[in-house]
Amino acid sequence: MVSRAEAAPTVGVLALQGGVAEHAELLEKLGAAVRLVRRPGDLEGLDGLVLPGGESTTIDRLTRIFGLREPLIAAVREGLPVLGTCAGLILLSTEVEDPAAGQQVLGLIDVTVRRNAFGPQVDSAEAELPWTPAGGGAATVTAAFIRAPEVIRLGDGVEACSVLVDADGRRRVVGVRSGAVTGVSFHPELTGDGTVHAEFLEQVREHAGARV
Repeated sequence: MVSRAEAAPTVGVLALQGGVAEHAELLEKLGAAVRLVRRPGDLEGLDGLVLPGGESTTIDRLTRIFGLREPLIAAVREGLPVLGTCAGLILLSTEVEDPAAGQQVLGLIDVTVRRNAFGPQVDSAEAELPWTPAGGGAATVTAAFIRAPEVIRLGDGVEACSVLVDADGRRRVVGVRSGAVTGVSFHPELTGDGTVHAEFLEQVREHAGARV
């Protein structure tokens, strides 16, 4: 019999709006079992969770409509590893510099973000980014930027794991990590680059093993 620690980890993808399918496909290629999360009960038994890109205001509103907001916060605070991309990073943050009317965040990583910091959708671009793995060393990620946010403040215990240097030489934080919470401004799932997701799955497997 295969133990829980040896089995494929079960990773949820918040499936209320946004780039759900691309995350699910990449996670499955990397060996995870994927569950689409639309209701509070879908969080039960997960080993990890992905908050995809999309419209941060829409996803925020739908988490409240479907009763997911508080259960999601509780699960992550209890140690569930979570990866947020683009809008997912905005949702994970503690503060948005320029929130839309009524916009709420989950407050799960102590950062301030600026929405649409890299311009409108017509300015979308692909870039090779430096990535600092959790265990140290160096890697690169091929990622897409689509109406991407920027991290403009790092709280205590939050590390920058990806920094983009723009044409003016300005350093812009586009990836952050704090414990089991990782947030990135970009979309690695759209380019098929598994670097970020593979690191996330290492955390997920550790979490699954600790629960055995």
